[in-house]
Amino acid sequence: QAFLSVTSILNVAVFRDHLVLEDLVEEMKKQSPALSFGPLQPSGQIAVQGPFPALRVLREFLLLKAKSLSEEGKREGKSHQRPRRKLQEHRGATEARSSVWDAHKEKEVLVLDTDIYHYMRHFYPTAFQANDVVISGVTDGDITTVCMESAGRKVGAAPGSRVKETIENLSVKLQNILRKERLCFREHSIGEKLRYKQLCERLKPRYPTVLIIPYDTHIDFVGTSTAILGFKEQVR
Repeated sequence: QAFLSVTSILNVAVFRDHLVLEDLVEEMKKQSPALSFGPLQPSGQIAVQGPFPALRVLREFLLLKAKSLSEEGKREGKSHQRPRRKLQEHRGATEARSSVWDAHKEKEVLVLDTDIYHYMRHFYPTAFQANDVVISGVTDGDITTVCMESAGRKVGAAPGSRVKETIENLSVKLQNILRKERLCFREHSIGEKLRYKQLCERLKPRYPTVLIIPYDTHIDFVGTSTAILGFKEQVR
């Protein structure tokens, strides 16, 4: 399996209070003509399939729309608030400092294929390490959203942007050379799973560039074409 097409289940229910979901789906289809959309479920979930770069663009489009609606809601909320007296002086001072601090923070978001994200985390951990930047990842099926937030006090340094560029460039490079193979369990017994796990551990030193991702019903192997096919053949 090459990293040419992925399927993701998107939950657009968060937009229900602000938009008509059917209209949002139509907007998504116009925004991403290269993607295939399944039916919109009553729960607000919708299956989307297509090239990973196009799916990543759609995900970022939705994140920006959510942020825009959130900021609009905050502005409307403030416009309806009545003036109130100041809170206690020490609390007011703390909140003022927090506001200045938050204004100087920088936040970047990047959407990656989950298997490539795991491969990068395992073999290129330094890509996710940077001074004054807090990096976190949230996995949702085939897609992992990586958030990079500045934790330092240096205004204008933009460390998050540099980290995002590093991770993005590496992910594009890996996407062109990696592939994934899956080995499904014939039985779901604990003994069979244990035998496969032990076998993979024994073979790992011979294939140091292969990432092994075990699941309850199968094992995924991620690596270059030559390494991955050789590893899977040895396992068989």
